[in-house]
Amino acid sequence: MRRKRRTYSSGGSSKSAWIIMLGLSVGAGAYIFTSPAFEREQPVIETKENIYWNRRDPLEITVVDNLAIKSYDVKISDGQNSVILANELILEPDQKSRVIKVEYPKKPVKGVRLNPKSNSFKLTVTVTDRSNWGFFQGNTVTKDIFVEIDYKQPDVNILSNSYSITQGGSGLVVFQVKDESLKEFYLEAEGKRFEVTPYKKDGYYAALVAWPFKQENFSARIIAEDMAENKRVVNVPFYTKTRNYKVSWIKARDNFIDGKISDLANADPQYALVTDRVAKLKIINEDMRIVNEKLIHTLSEKVSKEMLHSWKIKPFYPLKNAAKVASYGDERHYYYGEKSNEVSQSYHVGLDMASTKMAQILTSNDGRVVYSNYNGIYGNMPMVDHGLGLFTIYGHCSNILVQEGEDVVAGAPIAQTGVSGLALGDHLHFGVLVQGIEVRPEEWMDKKWIRDNVDKIFKEADKIIDGK
Repeated sequence: MRRKRRTYSSGGSSKSAWIIMLGLSVGAGAYIFTSPAFEREQPVIETKENIYWNRRDPLEITVVDNLAIKSYDVKISDGQNSVILANELILEPDQKSRVIKVEYPKKPVKGVRLNPKSNSFKLTVTVTDRSNWGFFQGNTVTKDIFVEIDYKQPDVNILSNSYSITQGGSGLVVFQVKDESLKEFYLEAEGKRFEVTPYKKDGYYAALVAWPFKQENFSARIIAEDMAENKRVVNVPFYTKTRNYKVSWIKARDNFIDGKISDLANADPQYALVTDRVAKLKIINEDMRIVNEKLIHTLSEKVSKEMLHSWKIKPFYPLKNAAKVASYGDERHYYYGEKSNEVSQSYHVGLDMASTKMAQILTSNDGRVVYSNYNGIYGNMPMVDHGLGLFTIYGHCSNILVQEGEDVVAGAPIAQTGVSGLALGDHLHFGVLVQGIEVRPEEWMDKKWIRDNVDKIFKEADKIIDGK
């Protein structure tokens, strides 16, 4: 008997192969779509679409990518001609950001010259990353940036300023700033920026400045910069007068430490557990003082940005028939036992005045109460904002008669003298601050000084602004 030959169908194996191919395709597709090497996120060109350029300084364009930047090029066009200003194939494989510095072409590039009279250009920036997406071509982004050429510095004109400023004192300046693309401007003195107040018309400003009494030198300048980074610096022509301040050596006695110093320490959980007399004196006279004065400085740094049309100030006379009992700027050294054993140091940054017990304290000028509470070594202390960055404080009060946020008028009673805080006898600690800096109260109590350094300055500036 003959055996029948068996035959096998190829359908099963073809189907298996097809399934395998499909699986490989799906796997490859999944890999491409999920692998970081095939990411699809475009680079970012971190530059505004409309910018200014002075053509003198390099124009900086920042580009970033989540993986790595492969290449970039920057082209500039004046509407008729265009040239490549920068291009680079980045060899480093992990450069995620780049600052492109673009120089304006002073000579023709490959025979092409931009119109030197043109004030408007278009920059075209193209960036490609190192992704394998797009058949290994990477992700590419192109951005047009429209550039306005501006090489003119801002105009800064000083209309009037105090002729002189004394170490520890104040001064006033009124000025004008003009520029169509102004970026920022400020008044700076020895590293501190003073806020300015708009005055009478747009483009005019007024500012009080202060010379800290512990600072040896003083100079002030107005700095203005436009969007194209053109900068102008104008010095304010103050004639400076140095001043020597008193130095005092004070013996720290046990009854003083066990009395006032201990009272202040015990009232504050942070210092209540200090038992050593010398340590207690130092921590109250220095550490607590720093905290209390920081509050005062912070409150007095705030200056209104509202337009000021006029500013009048009268001499401060907070306490009738008062005698001066301690000076502003006094450098105080405390010693325990022998004078050679100095244990603490501080500065007295106000004027102490005394008359009768619990005497009435008046505000000599209109203002708004910005603080009305207890403040450590200053005791019960109202603080008043008089505008233009000028503030007054009234320390050691027995009673405060005004509330925070209350508007007060000249001549109104605001508190009564006392012995709160670090005060041994009933008196008033009167302090004056200009934008967070303690200044000489005597100047602001002097009618002639105010007339020469405030009233006269505004009067001269008003003639120019009003055109009279």
